[in-house]
Amino acid sequence: MTTGITSGGSDSASAPAGADVRPGGCLCGAVRYRIALPPKWVAHCHCSMCRRAQGAGFVTWVGVPEGAFMLESGADVLSHYKSSPAAVRSFCSRCGTPLFFQSTRWPGEMHVTLATLDSADGLEPQAHSYWSVHAEWADWRGRELPRVEPDE
Repeated sequence: MTTGITSGGSDSASAPAGADVRPGGCLCGAVRYRIALPPKWVAHCHCSMCRRAQGAGFVTWVGVPEGAFMLESGADVLSHYKSSPAAVRSFCSRCGTPLFFQSTRWPGEMHVTLATLDSADGLEPQAHSYWSVHAEWADWRGRELPRVEPDE
């Protein structure tokens, strides 16, 4: 399976005039990308592989057509991990930021982690995927937790 991730100045992620284009990238800034909106979907994934890959209770993905995605920089530091026979996860090899997911289960789609977009305004999750296997400790329905703002 190829990653389908391309870089450079070609405008394969060209959007119609006036389209909303969102940039994003990794923590260290080595990998930069952009997506053209609207997305196909936005969802929280609770599957065990996403939880383990992210080191979190769930991950929020934005699904876009491959043609709406453009890798602007960082192809040289982008690493790929085949997490299953059908799926490839991509991350920055410098800072470790998980960025992209592609699978033969969803051909022609690029999934990007919502948290790596520079702005997530208007991209509200529409569903919980794989809720039946969610981490029990990440289910905070009905529980009010203290809100802490640590000193910088």
